[in-house]
Amino acid sequence: MPRISYFGPSGTFTEMALVKFEDSGAFDGPVERVAAPSQGAALDLIRTGAVDGAVVPIESSVEGSIPATLDSLAIGPRLQIIAETELEVSFTILARPGCALEQVRTLAAYPVAAAQVREWVARHLPHAQSYISASNAAAAEDVAAGTADAAVSTALAGERLGLVALATGVADHDQAITRFVLVTAPGVAPQATGADRTSIVLELPNEPGSLMRAFAEFATRGVDLTRIESRPTRTGMGTYRFYLDCVGHLDDPAVAETLKALHRTAKIRFLGSWPATAALGSPPPSDEPAAEWLTQLRKGVADL
Repeated sequence: MPRISYFGPSGTFTEMALVKFEDSGAFDGPVERVAAPSQGAALDLIRTGAVDGAVVPIESSVEGSIPATLDSLAIGPRLQIIAETELEVSFTILARPGCALEQVRTLAAYPVAAAQVREWVARHLPHAQSYISASNAAAAEDVAAGTADAAVSTALAGERLGLVALATGVADHDQAITRFVLVTAPGVAPQATGADRTSIVLELPNEPGSLMRAFAEFATRGVDLTRIESRPTRTGMGTYRFYLDCVGHLDDPAVAETLKALHRTAKIRFLGSWPATAALGSPPPSDEPAAEWLTQLRKGVADL
């Protein structure tokens, strides 16, 4: 039975994403779920060999990328993303039995969750003081422990802890979606499907034009970039890593040629190629016509 870590404790959206991976057949059978206190801790369990894989959130349609996940993937021994899934995210306001909404004076919330319900809280709990919790499920645990009156959390966490829902379906934005990834030790990438995502981390030389030249490697080969983000390396002011997602797979010639060109002049970390859950941009162009043309040239065929 594979052991899969996730950003816990039990009752988080990440555990719900792990369940979705299980239901989709991502594993050969049942898995042993291992809760970890942070995204980085979940990923480090792979590096130590304690688990076979990890599920972590990587991007929110409301708040953007998850910095803790990005940093953990960029630092330390390389890991590889092999699959993704998406969840529509809305929250449940949980409290202990007997507490009414108008009685809430302290509200526990994970920062990403708090940002997604800020307007709702301002309207319905204007006098509540907010407290930071380590995760959505941890916010519910704070309520169960009596350190907060209510929590921005999940229905799953409420059921696990015997809490009651004061409000459900709470979200400032309709169709808020969070993307989660399944990460393992490095290996052969999943087979190309024709609807794939490739992700890399790029560290460029600190010289004029280096970023433009990197982007040009994608542009000249018709490879569609779908995410461009920078994060500080934390080694000094003004030093950054660039996180890039593109349409296509490592086995697509245009993507492969782009990565080879980047490797010649920059430090590149391959995070994986895997099937995307939703339609991306334009697929990379086929190499077949050019490859056939080159084959004919080598055969000495005239009038090409």
